[in-house]
This record gives sequence, structure tokens and C-alpha cells, in this order.
Amino acid sequence: MNLFSYSTLTVVAAVVGILLLLRIFTRPLKKIVKFILHAVFGFLLLFLVNYFGAPLGVYLEPTLVNCLVSGFIGIPGVLILLAIHYLL
Repeated sequence: MNLFSYSTLTVVAAVVGILLLLRIFTRPLKKIVKFILHAVFGFLLLFLVNYFGAPLGVYLEPTLVNCLVSGFIGIPGVLILLAIHYLL
């Protein structure tokens, strides 16, 4: 083999390696981005409920449990917290 074929094989191997690494790391990255979006929207809704609901008597204390539920579950978590708070 001459010098050109070694460099071509190296470039092909590098491209395939990069594509495999991207394939491996994009799946967990999508899950992380999805979790971050759920957490941001959950915390935003918790803030909005407390800000606009306080004059109406609707208030969720920003405890560790409420923040974790709104962060992990997102908007449905805040709605569940409201339901539990006012039904029990």
C-alpha cells in the first residue's frame, strides 16, 4: 500500500469513529435535555402558581419535596402537587 491509501484509511476510520461516538453520546444527551426542559417548565409553573395564586389563596410552599417533584415530573408534577395539597 502506498502513502495515499494509509491516509485515506485513517480519514475513513476517523470519520467512522466520530460518527460512532456521536451516536453513543446523543441518546443520553437527548434525555438530559428533556429532563432539563421538564425541570425548567416545572419550576416556572411552580413560581407562576405561587405568584399569581397567592392572592387567591392558592400557594405551594417551595419545600425540597415540591421542588424535586416539579423538577422531575415537570408541569404534571405541579398539577399533582396542587391536587394533593387541596384534596387532602
